[in-house]
Amino acid sequence: MSEPDSSEDFIVLINDEEQYSLWSQSIPVPPGWRVAHGPAARQACLDYVDEVWKDLTPRSVRLRLQQAADTGRAAE
Repeated sequence: MSEPDSSEDFIVLINDEEQYSLWSQSIPVPPGWRVAHGPAARQACLDYVDEVWKDLTPRSVRLRLQQAADTGRAAE
């Protein structure tokens, strides 16, 4: 595998499940994704993802877990 071109700018995408993806700025943003950061150098984008994406659990799963916890507390 070759090293990425260090002069290429990247963007960080996010989807409705609050999952992130590192994406080349030269490729169109796919449906269901939007730009969360960038364009910036690859490492800056990776640093951003590392800083903001603390819970890899998809948003829909987190919401279901929270609802189940809330329902359990209400039954007590």
